[in-house]
Amino acid sequence: MNGTEDPEDTRDTPDDSYERLRTQALALRREGLSRRQIRDRLKVSNNDLLNRLVTGEPPPAWTRRPRAKDALRTRARELRRQGWTYDRIKAELGVSKSSISAWVRDLPRPEPRWSDTGRMERMAVGRARQRLEQDSERQRLTDEARSEIGSISDRELLLIGTALYWAEGNKSKPYARRECVSLINSDPDMIRLFVRWLELLEIDRSHWRCAVSIHATSDLAAATRFWSDVVGIPGERFCKPWLKTNVSSRMNRGPEHHGCLSIRLTSSARLYRRIEGWWCGIVWGARSAGEANRT
Repeated sequence: MNGTEDPEDTRDTPDDSYERLRTQALALRREGLSRRQIRDRLKVSNNDLLNRLVTGEPPPAWTRRPRAKDALRTRARELRRQGWTYDRIKAELGVSKSSISAWVRDLPRPEPRWSDTGRMERMAVGRARQRLEQDSERQRLTDEARSEIGSISDRELLLIGTALYWAEGNKSKPYARRECVSLINSDPDMIRLFVRWLELLEIDRSHWRCAVSIHATSDLAAATRFWSDVVGIPGERFCKPWLKTNVSSRMNRGPEHHGCLSIRLTSSARLYRRIEGWWCGIVWGARSAGEANRT
C-alpha cells in the first residue's frame, strides 16, 4: 500500500452516518413514535444528538400533555367565531384579555353589531336615561333636605339674613368706609330671601333702590319685568340699569338669563352698623358654643 485511498472504498463518512440516522429517526417520528421510543430503537444515548435528529418534525399528538386551559382556549375560539367581543368572552370564561388575544388573534374580527350612527343613538339614549336617573335622585335628596328644615322663626330669619348679607352684600373696608346696605345677586331665591329679611326689619320700600345689571345685548325689558315680579316693585321705579358691554365667553346670556338685581338702601348707615354687630354676635355665639361643647 502506498498510503493513497482506494477509489473503491465504500465505507461511510460521519456525515453519511448522521444523514442515514436522521432519515431513520424522521421516519420513526412520522410513524408516531415518541423520542424515547426512537432513542431505544436507534440505540442513541445522546439527547443532544437525538434532538438534532428529529428537529423539524412535530411530535405526535398522543405525546402532548393536556393543558388546563385547552378547553377554555377551544371555547374562546368558538365564541370568537360566533362574533363575540373580547369583553364578552372575558366575562363568559373569566380569563384575561391577553390570553384571549393569544388564542383567537388568527381568527377574523367580528363585524360590528352597530353602525356608527346606531352607536351614537344608543349612547344618546343611555345618556338621557342617566340624566333622568340623576335628576330623580337629585330631586329626592332635595325634597328630603327641605323637609328637614320646616318652618323658620323670625329669629332664625334674622340670623340667616345677616349671614346672607355678610356673605353676598356690600361691606365697608377700613381703607374705604362705605356704611351702606347694598346687595347684588343673580339668584332670584337669594333676592326673595333678602327682601323677606328687609321686611322683617321693617325697612320702608321708599328707601329701596333697585337696578338691573345685564349684558347690553340681552333683553333689558324682559329682565326688568322679571325682577319687578320678584321684589314686588314696579319696573318704572327701578334706577338706571347697568349695561355690560364687555365680550364674555360665559353661557348665561340666553333668553332665560335675567342678569343681576341690585338692591341698595338709602340712609342705611345705622342699619349697616347693626348688621355688623349681628354678624359679630353670630361669630362669638358659635365660638362660645364650640368651647362649651369641648368642656
